[in-house]
Amino acid sequence: MSQSQFDFDTNKLSDYLEQHIAGFKGPISAKKFADGQSNPTFLIQAQSGRCVLRRKPPGELLKSAHAVDREFRVIAALSNTDVPVATAYHLCEDDNVIGSMFYVMEFIDGRILWDPALPNLRIAQRKEIYTEMNRVLAALHSVNVDTVGLGDYGKPGNYFERQIGRWSKQYRASETENIPAMEAIMEWLPNNMPADDGKVALVHGDFRMDNMMFSHHEAKVLALVDWELSTLGHPYADLAYQCMQLRMPPGCVIPGLGKLDRAALGIPSEAEYVAQYCQRIGIESIPNWTFYLVFGFFRFAAILQGVKKRSQGGNASSLKAQQYGELVKPLAEEAEKLI
Repeated sequence: MSQSQFDFDTNKLSDYLEQHIAGFKGPISAKKFADGQSNPTFLIQAQSGRCVLRRKPPGELLKSAHAVDREFRVIAALSNTDVPVATAYHLCEDDNVIGSMFYVMEFIDGRILWDPALPNLRIAQRKEIYTEMNRVLAALHSVNVDTVGLGDYGKPGNYFERQIGRWSKQYRASETENIPAMEAIMEWLPNNMPADDGKVALVHGDFRMDNMMFSHHEAKVLALVDWELSTLGHPYADLAYQCMQLRMPPGCVIPGLGKLDRAALGIPSEAEYVAQYCQRIGIESIPNWTFYLVFGFFRFAAILQGVKKRSQGGNASSLKAQQYGELVKPLAEEAEKLI
């Protein structure tokens, strides 16, 4: 692996892991995965087998971002639920080992489906993949957070009010240019927020196809990954966020399904996908759907603005970071159309 700010002393890490993970045996090699915008992720090859290390990036970071300790906590808590996750092995909060906090988890031998149009699959297989994602989302939102020890994983009170406030501040902290559409939706959201309906669930925060490891042989999710943005929140935020990708244009760095003939592809429409979810959760419908969609676009645009800012400062974890940053304006403009 080439020398970079993301490198670390593998001998020191190997000694540490041998002391803290039962059965772990070095020596090791570490190879950084090319993708993953936020927390640098490495494949660790050890004499005892493969595992995955996920760390905070180096450099100056936005407050509360890159919370790998929260990721570790949530996947450990979900180990005996219907939500598929990798096994959590160890959290290291000592920056002296590799230069920042990190955790180690099971290596999952699965496939990542990067293009939601699923061009290499048959119509029936595409339908199965979307049905499986819907199942996993409903399973996540059905977790009893008190039973699994996550009852204090998020703050009580209106989730959307807090999120709009948080991401507006994060956006301002990483703003690089004035985007009129972003200003419009930041003004619209607080004035069109539904009354708090009291719904609280464990939410993933970045629930989309390429954050799942699928079986090589069937439409089965082996692990839902990248839990950095997870919290206790409103379940419709996750659902709207995934449906947002149905509206994004195909062919960009984060491809969407906008303008594609989804029926011909065997991919459910937004209405069908939402109806599937409602049936699984046991509700009739979702009022105020436009608000949740606009919120999803706003929040994602604010997240990507942070990626863009880190890219300009040389702190981004992926070479694609600048391309991701260029999505901020089109995402905001797509949301503005909805209002």
